[in-house]
Amino acid sequence: MSNSALDRVRSEAFELTEAERAELAHDLVSSLDGPPDQDAAQEWDTEISRRLAEVDAGTASLIDRKEFSRRMRERMRR
Repeated sequence: MSNSALDRVRSEAFELTEAERAELAHDLVSSLDGPPDQDAAQEWDTEISRRLAEVDAGTASLIDRKEFSRRMRERMRR
């Protein structure tokens, strides 16, 4: 796509409503993803169940919200 075509598309996109721009942005980002992982949903369900079982059994290492926020801020600085 030439720069002029890209500029035109960009200009037209900015004329959309916020909701329309969000939908367009989602669609564009999604188009960059590879094929969906067919097993991902089942694997996440299994992982969530495993973690919940650890919490219920008292074997999970839990942290409070402040510690979680601190760790996330630290990771974002990297």
